[in-house]
Amino acid sequence: MGDPVDPDVDLRVEEQRAELGPGRWRVLGVISLGGMVGALARYGLAVAFPVPAGGFPWATFATNVLGCLLIGVLMAVITRARAPHPLVRPFAGVGVLGGFTTFSTYVVDFQRLIASGAALLGLVYLLATVLAALAAVWAGARLTRLVLR
Repeated sequence: MGDPVDPDVDLRVEEQRAELGPGRWRVLGVISLGGMVGALARYGLAVAFPVPAGGFPWATFATNVLGCLLIGVLMAVITRARAPHPLVRPFAGVGVLGGFTTFSTYVVDFQRLIASGAALLGLVYLLATVLAALAAVWAGARLTRLVLR
């Protein structure tokens, strides 16, 4: 059995077959390395700022908002660069920031708040995280573009 094939690759089209070439291992490698760095940073924050039962999960909230802010910064920098290295976005965006942000933990935190009887706090957390994360991406991109002018 071979490696899985991306379902949107049409093997009859030569240009699309290049996606399956040896270059993909470089991309997967830098994503893995970046993911390890991001996940370790997230874990460090979670250990440094544990959540008391029924308390607001500040570490997860801050991690997701900061990660989204940095995603906005990264995308603004990459789009302004003349020729960014092709591995910058997979390493920093998908790897580091993808490993750092944790929207799966966000959902688990929400479920824990509901289960502990803190439904109102859970709803506040649910909405505040989404709104703050979206605002952070926008602010990161906007401020970075202003600085780079």
